[in-house]
Amino acid sequence: MFWFSKRRLSTCLFLAMATLGLVLTLGWSNPANAVTAREYNDLEFTPLGEIQIPDFERYELPNGMVVYLMEKHDLPLISGSATFKAGEFMEPDGKAGLAGMMGEAMRVGGTATYTPDELNQFLEQRAASVETSLGTTSGSASFNALSEDLADVFAIFAEVIQQPAFAPEKIDLLKSQYRGSIARRNDDPDDVTTREFRKLIYGEESPFARMIEYRDVDNISRNDVVDFYQTAIQPRGTILGISGDFDAAQMKALIEEFFADWSPSVRAKANVEVPDVEQKTNGLYVVDQPQLTQSYIHIGHLGGRLDNPDHAPMVVLNEVLNGFGGRLFNDIRSRQGLAYVVYAFWSPRYDYPGLFIGGGQTRSEATVPFIETMYKEIERVRQEPITVEELQYAKDAVLNSFVFNFATPEQTLSRLIRYEYYGYPSDFVFKFQKAVESATIDQVLAAAQRNLKPSDLVTIVVGNIEAIEPSLGTLAEEVKITPIDIKIPEPSV
Repeated sequence: MFWFSKRRLSTCLFLAMATLGLVLTLGWSNPANAVTAREYNDLEFTPLGEIQIPDFERYELPNGMVVYLMEKHDLPLISGSATFKAGEFMEPDGKAGLAGMMGEAMRVGGTATYTPDELNQFLEQRAASVETSLGTTSGSASFNALSEDLADVFAIFAEVIQQPAFAPEKIDLLKSQYRGSIARRNDDPDDVTTREFRKLIYGEESPFARMIEYRDVDNISRNDVVDFYQTAIQPRGTILGISGDFDAAQMKALIEEFFADWSPSVRAKANVEVPDVEQKTNGLYVVDQPQLTQSYIHIGHLGGRLDNPDHAPMVVLNEVLNGFGGRLFNDIRSRQGLAYVVYAFWSPRYDYPGLFIGGGQTRSEATVPFIETMYKEIERVRQEPITVEELQYAKDAVLNSFVFNFATPEQTLSRLIRYEYYGYPSDFVFKFQKAVESATIDQVLAAAQRNLKPSDLVTIVVGNIEAIEPSLGTLAEEVKITPIDIKIPEPSV
């Protein structure tokens, strides 16, 4: 019987393979008949469809909290976020890091009902998450959950926001982690370059550049964390956004239950505004790191905000300068072989001036030619109009990537919330799109002349200064080279 079954199996396999061979022979086209390859510039693509914002609802609670709801029922998932009108710019002198520490401790420190471990276990059992953080000019709390767990997870989310416990042992743990981060902050030369560049532009005491030192961490107590929370996290100015698989009526009932009665525990500080910014210096700066075999370079100056009228033409200029077809890549990398990575971006921010920043990494002996070429390319876009081909390529690159601003409802909702938070019109991104479409060569040139300022350039080089040949002094005789000491102050005993 076994022999018969084995033989029968072999026969069946043979017939199956023969049938498959016949199907392949009769059903597949001959490779010789495949579509002939075409040149890339002969390819034609249908125009991108018009972007449609998904339906959403916006309303406001009596306590000043704004709510956005956007339903999406393709998956049984719900996500939400609360954006707080708070940030590192509110930190008192001598306590840098307090905002970030409070933002982390809201979640890791447990709540009035749940210890930190209980809170972790509660979320893990439901494959859910709740996270909190505070950045430079905004803070956030977020959650992700299965639709069936919405009520339970949303209750926890609300408790993390309104009743954080700030467990003392978690505050101590965060302080220990901050000290460890300070001790390691000079390990990565790329991080050193970025950090010191920002300090030169914004100033060492600016919330956009200041460093956390051991003395700051030592100055922060749990009471400071609690006081900062009570001042910073208020219902008025908070924007709650929910997207996903929920019923609007049920969601509104949950929001009413958990947030309608939220009121501040203390009166918020009046007129807390993001500070004004002025560039602090210019010139050439060096951080001597003899162990390095290449130089890390940043070149730039203070930039602008997203509401700058030149925003669209400057973004077009970004595309002209950068990427595989950009001027910097073609000249500095491909033609001269001075660097593998090179860039220069106009990088604005919503509520304070961003940066114009360029740079890259190159071997020590190529440092001066790299910097000289960067200077020339920056001056060139201020003096010479870009070509028709460059304009079209840059506009296409920007406009063809536009759809990725709306890849998911969550992404779209996040954009709407950011615009309201920073006081921008809800159709800001579409106005930007139209401005890019209508951008001209003359507009790009005029924008470059207004916004790129060679006399304001700050250049910083982190590398083995002795190995740089020709020396940095050959860049310009009148330029003073200023060394920067990055030694970390010792912790207090």
